[in-house]
Amino acid sequence: MKYKHLFIGSLILLMCCGKQRKEKDTNMDTQAVTINQWIDAARDSTELDLNHRKAYLKRATEMAFAITNDTLRLDHLSRISLAYKRLNDSLGFRKMNERVVQLSKKGRLYKALGESHWDMAAFLKSHGVMDSAYFHYQKAHKSFQMLPVDSTSLSLRGRILYGMGNIQEYFQDFLGAEVHITEALRIFEDLEDYRRIYNCNNLLGIVSNGMNNHPKSLEYYQKAGYYIKKFVSENQQDLLWENKNNIAHVFLKDGQYLKAKEAYSELFSDKALQKENPALYNKVTLSLGHVLFKGNSNFPKAEELVRQAVTLNDSMGFSEDQARAKQFYSEIIAAKGDSLKAKRYALESLKISKETLNTNRHLEVLRFLTSLDSENAVAYSNEFYDLSEKVKVEERAQRDKFARIRLETDEVISQNEALTRGKFIWTLVALGLLLAGIAIYIIFAQRASNNKLKYEQKQQEANQEIYNLMLSQQGKFEEGKQLEKKRISEELHDGVLGEMLGIRLFLSGLNDKADEDAVEQRAGLIEKLREVEEDIRGISHELSDASYQKFYNFIVSLEDLIHTISESSGMKCSLTYDETVDWDDLEGDIKINAYRIVQESLKNCVKHAEAESAEVKFMLREEMLQLTISDNGVGFDSNKGKKGIGFRNLLSRVQKMGGTLHIDSAKGKGTTLTVTLEPKYIVRQDPKEAPERKVMVNV
Repeated sequence: MKYKHLFIGSLILLMCCGKQRKEKDTNMDTQAVTINQWIDAARDSTELDLNHRKAYLKRATEMAFAITNDTLRLDHLSRISLAYKRLNDSLGFRKMNERVVQLSKKGRLYKALGESHWDMAAFLKSHGVMDSAYFHYQKAHKSFQMLPVDSTSLSLRGRILYGMGNIQEYFQDFLGAEVHITEALRIFEDLEDYRRIYNCNNLLGIVSNGMNNHPKSLEYYQKAGYYIKKFVSENQQDLLWENKNNIAHVFLKDGQYLKAKEAYSELFSDKALQKENPALYNKVTLSLGHVLFKGNSNFPKAEELVRQAVTLNDSMGFSEDQARAKQFYSEIIAAKGDSLKAKRYALESLKISKETLNTNRHLEVLRFLTSLDSENAVAYSNEFYDLSEKVKVEERAQRDKFARIRLETDEVISQNEALTRGKFIWTLVALGLLLAGIAIYIIFAQRASNNKLKYEQKQQEANQEIYNLMLSQQGKFEEGKQLEKKRISEELHDGVLGEMLGIRLFLSGLNDKADEDAVEQRAGLIEKLREVEEDIRGISHELSDASYQKFYNFIVSLEDLIHTISESSGMKCSLTYDETVDWDDLEGDIKINAYRIVQESLKNCVKHAEAESAEVKFMLREEMLQLTISDNGVGFDSNKGKKGIGFRNLLSRVQKMGGTLHIDSAKGKGTTLTVTLEPKYIVRQDPKEAPERKVMVNV
């Protein structure tokens, strides 16, 4: 009877647990549906204004952070970051992407971490920041390598390798591109992913063509054409046409004009191509005319086709291909003997090449003008040489960047190998030292009676030298310690004390309240104290100025600081800044010191000035950055009075940045603090210098 009761009790307990688990799963499913609905509404509801759509994303973010399952939470946050990207909210995308990266690292969720770096790489690539995109591709590949080996993880690695190779081909790092794309191709062949096998072969054809390895390029293009027929795609016919055009272009570049003529003629006679893809058809028309001219097979027909391509480009707005078309037309006119008209078209081609940043076409036209315009041949030749050298320097610099990124990624492997070698070497060194020590001991023992006085004299000199070095080192150590104490004093005074003041003011207002809001606000302030604890821990671990370089989202940080001080003190605060300045690209030393100056000044407005309002402005004035903090407080006589540690810290920070500090204040008239300094930026590539690469090899 006893066991029967135990069995029934256990059964009831299991049923209750199962019911609770089922209710929990149902609740999670409901949350997921709601989050997805909000994300879809923000992403696709074009009838709503931007603020409403962002409000949906904010609500989705709050609910996503309430999910306890790390994988599901990160999946939702990743979709939210991509929704911000779709709304062209770069700041929102970057902030959310960074949060996903941090959470993924903390939870060691390598798939989510890799996908976040992948999203950032795609974002940077779309904005033309190719080297940074390559860096995040490399980070994504490293994360995916941490996953268990299966078809999904292998596919992810292959797609990242393909993206890295694509960027390297853009910068004409053909050897590096070939290595990565070949590795990706092996993965996709094992997975029988025919679409991506086609992509790899097509890009390898472009890479080989760039290295002037025409037989290899033709082989890759033919393989790509074979695999197009092995997968289903909406644009399959366009891929076939592009593949035939690429093969024809290889024949043209290799000087096989008869084969090029046959290939281009087949495309030219395809009426479906003319109707469905007029852009490609116009390229084919131009290329066929150029082949006829180069092959000396039909001069009038060549002129007619090239002229037709020039006209179609003007009517359809194909400005990028127009530079090539006008150069070809200029060559035909020059061959007819009309050098004046040929020069006019060549100069138009040169102008379009510059406007579209088509460096290869720019060089080709300069080379042609050197032979066409003898009067200005020297000028064109010099321009050709300068541009060619500039291109070589830029390509070399980009290849060096890729090499450094790869070196950083492979550093761990190298360190492990170095440790293995180091153990062996140190074993040999220890054995050698032991043998050398025994030999030296025997020698010194035999000669001790003759060299004792000389040895003691040298020992005394050595001891004196060591003592002098120790004194010198101690002086340097004391100097460094004083500098570090000063820096930590500034950080504690400007950062931690400012936060503690805001919390103290807020808690003073909550002392007499015991409602739920007050309890919730106290909990928030306790979290603030935890953040202050983290600030103190961060200060204790700062060993170099390099940490300042990781100060991201400068304006957002200032806004958060001003909002926090305003909320905690009741003082009305506002921020005005120049939107034309790349604030996040300022050097880290400027950003952290400017942030601390604002924090210390607003703290003084609350603590000493008894101000009701304060205004912060950060503007660009006559090529100089000007930070102004003004308040309507009690003011003070700036020419009198003792300068406290706060003022000395402010002055110290301004001097670190190489700027000037001016304080304008009078009793009863408020205070205005002005800091003027030179803007210094982190060097980045201009996005305009990195336009998107087209798939066609002859674009």
